[in-house]
Amino acid sequence: MSLRRGLAFALGSVLLGSAAQLGMRWSMTRLPPPEQMLDAPIDPSAVVVVLLAILAYALSMLSWLAALRDVPLGRAYSLLSISYALVYLLAAALPAFNEDFSLFKSLGVALVILGVVTINSRPAASNLRSDL
Repeated sequence: MSLRRGLAFALGSVLLGSAAQLGMRWSMTRLPPPEQMLDAPIDPSAVVVVLLAILAYALSMLSWLAALRDVPLGRAYSLLSISYALVYLLAAALPAFNEDFSLFKSLGVALVILGVVTINSRPAASNLRSDL
């Protein structure tokens, strides 16, 4: 049961981290460069999304720490790779990000997913530490 809980926290970390990445990307395309920050108009919605993305990063870190309690590091760390695939696929699919879709990048994403599945498809080794 604790492995399932750990995997749920790991997946939560991946989803929150991916949302944070996309939120930062969306916001940074709508805010002026730092050297023009004082002179140019600032889009309040972009500032709100940046702040929400920072919060999502913080929650992602907390979820990651909770996942590490129950999931072996080799498995947990491989799950973080799903975030790279998810961010690419969503950025390419959603028009707001205006990212190019390419067969070559998609092949890379497929290889990442295949690697994660390969690492996580074998049964987990028994945990040698005692649960207190």
